[in-house]
Amino acid sequence: MDNWLYVFINLGAISIPFLAGFDRRLRFDKQWKFLFPAMLLTMVLFIPWDIVKTYLEVWGFNPRYLLGFYIGNLPLEEWMFFIAIPYACLFTYHSLNYLVKKDYLGKYADRITLVLAIVLLVIGLLNTGRLYTSVTFISTGIFLMFHRFVVKGDYMGRFYLMYLVTLFPFFIVNGLLTGSIIPEEVVFYDNTQNLGIRLGTIPVEDMVYGLLMLLMNVSWFEFFRNKFKSPVNTVS
Repeated sequence: MDNWLYVFINLGAISIPFLAGFDRRLRFDKQWKFLFPAMLLTMVLFIPWDIVKTYLEVWGFNPRYLLGFYIGNLPLEEWMFFIAIPYACLFTYHSLNYLVKKDYLGKYADRITLVLAIVLLVIGLLNTGRLYTSVTFISTGIFLMFHRFVVKGDYMGRFYLMYLVTLFPFFIVNGLLTGSIIPEEVVFYDNTQNLGIRLGTIPVEDMVYGLLMLLMNVSWFEFFRNKFKSPVNTVS
């Protein structure tokens, strides 16, 4: 059963959000027409990134915990990851928008974005010899700057709230993948390509990588939602 582990991690991440999304108060299924294009467009960037980083051995996958089916050089489970995690997090974003009426972080969002972008860009530029660190931090910093000065979306406070809330399941999922909970890593890393700073067994870069992936999903989700004028917290 070991070879089903990564599949079960993905299914565990998406199962409750998928079922809860049909709740009559949330009806997240009515947002699928915005959700799936957002996820697809994000995958267009992240899948090639994953393929290249796997080829360069920045990270890799333990075959013991995989079914053995590959698309490109990525296991099927890694493709599932880019569906399960964004789905679960966008469901959380949608639910928080419904349940928490006040945007508590909204008035701080611009400052958070600017400071975070500068810090990430500086760290990334100081570590250009470390591929995972430099590419992840610089890309995230640039995207945050783009949001701050071009997009100027009014949802960044709510995005940051969602990101903070999802850190708890993040540590569970990534803990399983990186060996915090089971004896071996499902996903392993070349530590010469990252800062070598781990939260438990999780490289700190994973938190930034997750922030970029989720912000891109939310950005596209909001773009399509606003284009078609459907409120996120519609109740039916």
